[in-house]
Amino acid sequence: MPISRRDFLSSTLAGSAALGLSMDALAQNAQGEQSKRASKLPILVCSEFSYNWIDEGHKLLAGGADTLDAALQVIKGPEDDPNYQNVGLGGRPNEEGVVELDACCMHGPTRTAGSVGGVRNIKNVSLLSNTVRLHTGHVMLVGEGAERFAVAQGFVRENLLTDKSRKDWLLWKETHSDWWGPGIASPDWRKRFRAPAHAEEWNDRIQRMEEIAATIGIAPEDRLEAIRSVIYPPTGTTHCSALNEKGEMSGCTTTSGLAWKIAGRLGDSPIIGAGCYTDQDVGSAGAIGSGEENIKVAGAHTIVENMRRGMSPLEAGMDAIKRIVRNHNGDKERLQFVDMVYYILRKDGAYAGVSLWEGYSADHHHMLAVHDGTKRLEKTVNLFEGPSQDWPPVQFGS
Repeated sequence: MPISRRDFLSSTLAGSAALGLSMDALAQNAQGEQSKRASKLPILVCSEFSYNWIDEGHKLLAGGADTLDAALQVIKGPEDDPNYQNVGLGGRPNEEGVVELDACCMHGPTRTAGSVGGVRNIKNVSLLSNTVRLHTGHVMLVGEGAERFAVAQGFVRENLLTDKSRKDWLLWKETHSDWWGPGIASPDWRKRFRAPAHAEEWNDRIQRMEEIAATIGIAPEDRLEAIRSVIYPPTGTTHCSALNEKGEMSGCTTTSGLAWKIAGRLGDSPIIGAGCYTDQDVGSAGAIGSGEENIKVAGAHTIVENMRRGMSPLEAGMDAIKRIVRNHNGDKERLQFVDMVYYILRKDGAYAGVSLWEGYSADHHHMLAVHDGTKRLEKTVNLFEGPSQDWPPVQFGS
């Protein structure tokens, strides 16, 4: 199967430079946009990755179920689906070949929260985070202790590594096991990936990876995707916020984190205030994208506090996005390798989806899933035009 370099590079960094744009100029793309409002309550907002399960959550919510139970019903769907490789069963493993999962939840009516991180062998960590909330005096449990607690509470241990995820990991292990560090915040960020000097060398490397993929037993139709996941370690998360007719709110987030991560790495998803935050008096927000960048701006908490001070959901989300941009001095050479999407719901039913870039590729825009009696996908409002770029980069200069 011929695989061209073009399949992996949507653009190069030739001629790229730090632009140093003002925040007003950076926000030009978002000018004139307004937050939208639910046509009626109840309403669920979530990432597009949970779209196939949002009906089930809305049915519960419309029937009078608790807001957190409805939100958990939505994100439990992809956790149970072995074909969805970003959360739960079939999630992408760490560098040791072990799936480690993270999740958190917040229940607005009782102002309580639960979180778990680095959990192995337990599929529904979103439900486990809620169990921590309900049955302990703690907020966060991690690692082996969280797994033992899960079993004590009736969760079943199971192997989360599906055959597909295992083969993808084997391909990474055989061909590209030195990918991590340093990050884009480091002055040495360009050293993270030793790129081929010439296209011929790149093509030779891809051909070698294809041969190893065949030896491992990866089906021909799956090899391109597997090779891409080796070169560009993917992330994956899903979030859901819920609001009922009584004004009660809840939110939850779940993930398997960054593929091939160092064992024990936690991103933003289990961090209350980063990957998810709900305040019964104000609203709820959640995030997917560059976890380390979101932790540094406490994105979900920042958004809710912005709404408390009177910002609309759209304004509140854009402010959090701009804080990430500020952390890199508006340097698009670096920021092209960062992406972040926020899902925002205010207590009065106003909502917004905002993103740093238009999407992960030129032909797919970031989307927000909404259900207020009508299920739909809506485009996020983006700060920068165009798609973000995969990290790590494979070439610098011409």
